[in-house]
Amino acid sequence: MATKQPPPLMKKHSQTDLVSRLKTRKILGVGGEDDDGEVHRSKISQVLGNEIKFAVREPLGLRVWQLVSAVMFSGVAIMALAFPDQLYDAVFDEEPVSSKTPVRLYGGALLSISLIMWNALYTAEKVVIRWTLLTEACYFAVQFLVTTVSLVESSRIATGAVLLLVSRALFILISIYYYYQVGRRPKKV
Repeated sequence: MATKQPPPLMKKHSQTDLVSRLKTRKILGVGGEDDDGEVHRSKISQVLGNEIKFAVREPLGLRVWQLVSAVMFSGVAIMALAFPDQLYDAVFDEEPVSSKTPVRLYGGALLSISLIMWNALYTAEKVVIRWTLLTEACYFAVQFLVTTVSLVESSRIATGAVLLLVSRALFILISIYYYYQVGRRPKKV
């Protein structure tokens, strides 16, 4: 019994043909511009999106500011936990508080915020960076208001407290500046 041999496989040349490749890409919907003006090289990148779109264009000095903030929050937190009397004296130039508990609680809260700052230093996610900067700006604003009210109530102006107020106002401005710079949309090239 004779069996028929299948015909030899012929190599299809349509993939090397430029016109055929262009037609295939057009049918798949890749290679052309989408609504955002981006050209996708494959269907996968078109469906999943381009990772370059999600990369944060960091403003100059952002990471330095994040490092300074994390070190500053950690340092003040450790000082408040370990040496509450000295921290209170440095700011208000008054007799030491009768209880160290409020200053130590402040140190614990600062230590928690500093952990957030340290984690934000290593992330590239725009939302996390912005929320950290907003948290920082809100903290500085609350501290500015509380210190101002305390100074007005005591009717004494301590040099440390005035220095604290000026530095907090500066830190609020820097944090808000970076908050808006990170949230800005990148310009189309």
